Amino acid sequence: MLDRIWRDNKPVAIAAIVLVVGLLSCVTIVPETEEAVVVRFGEPVRVINRFRPNADFGSTGAGLVFRLPVAERLVRIDKRLLSVDMERQQVLSTDQQRIEVDAYARFRIIDPVRMVRSAGTTQRVEEQLQPILSSVLRQELGKRTFQSLLTAERGQAMKKIREGLDREAREYGAQVIDVRIKRADLPEGTPLESAFARMSAARAQEATTITAQGQRNAQIVRAEAEGRAAKIYADAFGKDPQFYDFFRAMQSYDTTFANAKNEGQSTILISPDSDYLRQFKGKAIQ
Repeated sequence: MLDRIWRDNKPVAIAAIVLVVGLLSCVTIVPETEEAVVVRFGEPVRVINRFRPNADFGSTGAGLVFRLPVAERLVRIDKRLLSVDMERQQVLSTDQQRIEVDAYARFRIIDPVRMVRSAGTTQRVEEQLQPILSSVLRQELGKRTFQSLLTAERGQAMKKIREGLDREAREYGAQVIDVRIKRADLPEGTPLESAFARMSAARAQEATTITAQGQRNAQIVRAEAEGRAAKIYADAFGKDPQFYDFFRAMQSYDTTFANAKNEGQSTILISPDSDYLRQFKGKAIQ
């Protein structure tokens, strides 16, 4: 029974299968994370789900798309941020230090048609950007000292490196978002030890200079304060010489009898009629 139905409808079934296969070959899915360039006979003709800054999710054309079988093919491109790693290499700084640098860059394809025409695939773009990153980074770091990479000046260097790499990346339809140095070290061994010794000596000299300046400023402030105090004392004592005599006597008594260093072990032999004790007799203030 089934064999007879198959024999009677075989041409129709075959035609239906061919039609379904043909329709399936015309339909493809482009996810939100990808954009696709439709290439017809080797020439890009349109872009599906093109990257648009600040576009809402799901509003750029992702999903089911139709294409001509055989005549058209899709080149899929990741819309997310991509990275290119630079091989670890040595860079000679202006202070003649050989620095081992390990860096990477983050980029995005913003012109997929240009990318397909110039490079073909994102992997090819990464291969092209890697030597460019090495060259730009070596040129920029070669203008600076090793110590500058340990300060805020490093941010300015990275900005210039990113701008230089971005100019080159535009030729491949890419935009460089950021460039970062993962490590910037001196080679192991004597160069590293000598660099650390120079840095330590420079910091010690700087600390000595700061300390000397602080001591000089403290002496100036102390001298000015003592001069002002002496003037205030002189002005005050000049108005009442008897009080001045009484005040100096009290200071002498405090130094002599209440000296903490003596710890109460001092013995003083003096006549009760001594002029030194006149303030105890009430002679200084009439």
